[in-house]
Amino acid sequence: MDFSLSEDQELFRKFVRKYLVDHEQTKIARDYIAQEVVNTKKVIAGLDELGCTQLNIPEDFDGMGLGQLDLVPIFEEYGRVLMPGVYLETSAIVVPLLKKYGTEDQKQTYLTKIANQEIRATVAWLEPGNSYAEKGIQLAATAHNGALLLNGIKTQVPDCELATHMLIPFRNEQRVTLALVPLDAQGVTVRAQENFDETRKLSEVTLSQVVVEAEQLIALNEDGFAVLTESLLTYNASLSSVIVGAMEQIVHTASEYANIREQFGQPIGRYQAIKHRLADMKLQLETARSLSYYANWAIETHSEDCSEAVYSARIFATEAFIEIAAQNIQIHGGIGFTEEIDCHLFVKRSRFYENYLGTNVDYYDRAIQALNWVGMNEAVRN
Repeated sequence: MDFSLSEDQELFRKFVRKYLVDHEQTKIARDYIAQEVVNTKKVIAGLDELGCTQLNIPEDFDGMGLGQLDLVPIFEEYGRVLMPGVYLETSAIVVPLLKKYGTEDQKQTYLTKIANQEIRATVAWLEPGNSYAEKGIQLAATAHNGALLLNGIKTQVPDCELATHMLIPFRNEQRVTLALVPLDAQGVTVRAQENFDETRKLSEVTLSQVVVEAEQLIALNEDGFAVLTESLLTYNASLSSVIVGAMEQIVHTASEYANIREQFGQPIGRYQAIKHRLADMKLQLETARSLSYYANWAIETHSEDCSEAVYSARIFATEAFIEIAAQNIQIHGGIGFTEEIDCHLFVKRSRFYENYLGTNVDYYDRAIQALNWVGMNEAVRN
């Protein structure tokens, strides 16, 4: 079975890579850290013009009508440069949700605007003192003149500065419901929070009498939490691709440094200890890549083992990312701890993904359930 990318997919990757190289790769993330948000938005707009936002949107809604595998090289290139923004959340969570559960009017409105770079969506899931489990969603709506009112707080919402909308899970008559809410809606207040990974800026979002109309509700007649959990399959398959891109850049950087850094009259890359470490890093990269490709293929083909494939890719890629990011600092030595080079950026991003939209422990539980290693009645949501 061949999971290699097609010639067209690799060609599109080259366009995206050239664009990011022209903008000095991780300088984009560093500009975002330095609060130069205008520069970051310009780079994102350029990527959108290349067609990144249109890839997996049907042609009827101004998209290209391509599949999950066509996103893989784009996500990898985003990972290589630690690209700021909510492209992952928009393309891998919101778009699949709208395609499957959106009404025709919602598709026409939201998918078209996403394709035309008018909407970028972040995810406002977590609440203060709660988890990503179903019982952690406590924000409750109240009925008002045929609409709903939201009052409460969502925390650790990523990159609100670079988003226009939020996907919000909340309770409506005890059932979890999903809504797409503009960040500039009346009653929405955004307050910046500290985050050790400054390339993903977090915010606390306060909702005060925020009106949610019926057309903003996604999958209204479905189990909202089940729908949200289902969307995590596409998200985690896509995330594994982002991580593969970051890991590839780490291995490249470590190998390059090992060939130029000399100790006792020769490059440190000639020493067996460094050779073995680099070989282990390369092995982890290629294993993560294989798992990622299979996970994305399973999503696109609706394979029976989709859940197992996706959760396995997420778990391995996340853990391997953390390990090789740390190994990269060891190879660089003292300079690896400085802010002048990129080692620390990858370490921080690896730890961010360890706990974003679920922890590794959560995904081990999901993988065990998908493999039928526990009784089917034991719900992950508890």
